[in-house]
Amino acid sequence: MIRNSGIQVSPTLEDMIQPDPLAERGQPVTGRVFFLSLQAVLNALVIGVIAKGLVMLIDFITNLSFYGKISFQPATPLNNTLGWMVILVPIAGSIIVGIMARFGSSAIRGHGIPEAMEKIITGESKIPVKLTFLKPISAAISIGTGGPFGAEGPIIATGGAFGSVSGQIMRISSGERKIMLAAGACAGMAAIFGSPLAAILLAIELLLFEFSPRSVIPVALSCAAGAAMHLVFFSNEPVFKMPDIPIASGIALTTYVVMGAITGIIAAGVSRSVYLLEDYFEKLSIHWMWWPAIGAIAVGVTGYFAPATLGVGYSNITSLLTGALPLSMLLILCFLKYTSWVIALSSGTSGGTLAPLFTIGGATGALLGMLVLKIFPESGINTATAALIGMAAMFAGASRAILTSIVFLLETTAQPHALLPLIGACTAAYFVSFFLMKGTIMTEKIERRGVRAPNAYKPDVLQNINVLNAMDTAPVLICIDNKIKDIEQWLLDNVSSYQNNLLIVTDTDENFIGYVETGRLFTTDANNTSLIQTITSKDLPVVYAQQSLAFASDMMGNCNMQCIAVIDIARNKKVTGVITANDILQAYSDHHKEENNYHVSISVKRRTRKLLIKGRSFMQSKFSKENA
Repeated sequence: MIRNSGIQVSPTLEDMIQPDPLAERGQPVTGRVFFLSLQAVLNALVIGVIAKGLVMLIDFITNLSFYGKISFQPATPLNNTLGWMVILVPIAGSIIVGIMARFGSSAIRGHGIPEAMEKIITGESKIPVKLTFLKPISAAISIGTGGPFGAEGPIIATGGAFGSVSGQIMRISSGERKIMLAAGACAGMAAIFGSPLAAILLAIELLLFEFSPRSVIPVALSCAAGAAMHLVFFSNEPVFKMPDIPIASGIALTTYVVMGAITGIIAAGVSRSVYLLEDYFEKLSIHWMWWPAIGAIAVGVTGYFAPATLGVGYSNITSLLTGALPLSMLLILCFLKYTSWVIALSSGTSGGTLAPLFTIGGATGALLGMLVLKIFPESGINTATAALIGMAAMFAGASRAILTSIVFLLETTAQPHALLPLIGACTAAYFVSFFLMKGTIMTEKIERRGVRAPNAYKPDVLQNINVLNAMDTAPVLICIDNKIKDIEQWLLDNVSSYQNNLLIVTDTDENFIGYVETGRLFTTDANNTSLIQTITSKDLPVVYAQQSLAFASDMMGNCNMQCIAVIDIARNKKVTGVITANDILQAYSDHHKEENNYHVSISVKRRTRKLLIKGRSFMQSKFSKENA
């Protein structure tokens, strides 16, 4: 008997011919989507509480570390009076983080999003339970003691871990667990910033690697719930308030696009510098547990001279968007913030990339805007808009999450007139980054470990090709009343031509009966005069011409079949063709050539005469006409 690899196949031919039409079309919305959505919303409510707790913990540690008081009130290190001792605070915090990473989980190290991406691609979206606790605590210590990071990276990682753990408890598939991980991660982002649409786009561009109703529905509902928690725990005002910006003129819009391209070049340099410094840390002879403390020296020294570089720095972003910061502060936020952040992040501490990139990008945009206004005062731009597009273009160029970058700044500033400048600048930065970077700031780390991250999301080619367009209309068929020894002899004569592991068995009218495993023929007596029907298997599936190649390939893969019969159910199950593995590969290749406009002729399958063994006659094959 042919084994079916543990796949349960319907015992009746009618069921095999007529599978569930919803399953055949890959129906994306089923009852399971409802239950996943319900769980995702419940997770988002919990993650919203965690987000609030993380912010409060950061404020508590900031108050304790820089002001020596126990308080959960919002605080920044900006007004501390520690003098030179401020250098010791980030070092102490980083030592604690290093110990937590060494003896707790090394997974707390890093940016947050790249680690979530790696778990999705290679780890079946499974994240250890302890990371749900260790990541936010370590991040709060790192940021609260002056680390130049934002709270969004850690909460994204924590939300993803919570979603993954809930998925493991639910015992769902890895594909569904991926949805839960992405939903949890992006609910965290929505809870921090109140930006549900940007969070959905972040999931699509950086975590899900797909766009389908079965994934978008749970993620969208989760992000909406996360944004609702933002309204409950934080505010209903835009996170980054700024003065209303005017509608951009044609000259101003063109200027913003050029500035976006320049920012994209800078973003590529920023991304490269992160991993260049990581390489230097890798060469250190001391244990990686101490690397964050070494990086914190730069944070502390920079913070001594420029306290604005310490901590989360969301207030810096708001100040940048006023367009009124002096040149000295812009230079501090552009260069010194970059210096402390890139060294600290490269050291492997627990931190994020989003808020620092926005700060550095906003300062870069404001500086470029000031330069343009000095050289071309009639350009029509303003510094606040320049800072806004600098933020978005920096993130778009570094991460290539172009839609997330545009929508995030729209949601967090509530400036509708910024839409056109944001689209132009982000697209320019996105375009430039492909020429300057192979990966992104999110994918470079995992790609160095041999993990390939998708960079384009396309529909399944095989879903869009029907079996009819790829099948061989001249299949090799054998009749139910042929003898085993005759078929065995034919296979020996055509061993170089017939490479499939199955033969299709029909009646004399070419109506499907079943399959014979070619290997089984040679385990019987060579002089066996029994009919082929004695070793015919009837428990393997068939397809029909209107079904997709994706469905056919699934059936073949599940049942270890190198070919599958194509039948016409309207004509009493008459065999009209056959699909082989090579046919599927050829269809995929032809589609790829046509889509990329290769100057080659797309192969057209030859139609040859179907020949059926009847009685004792030998079978004649399309591969070997000399046996006719």
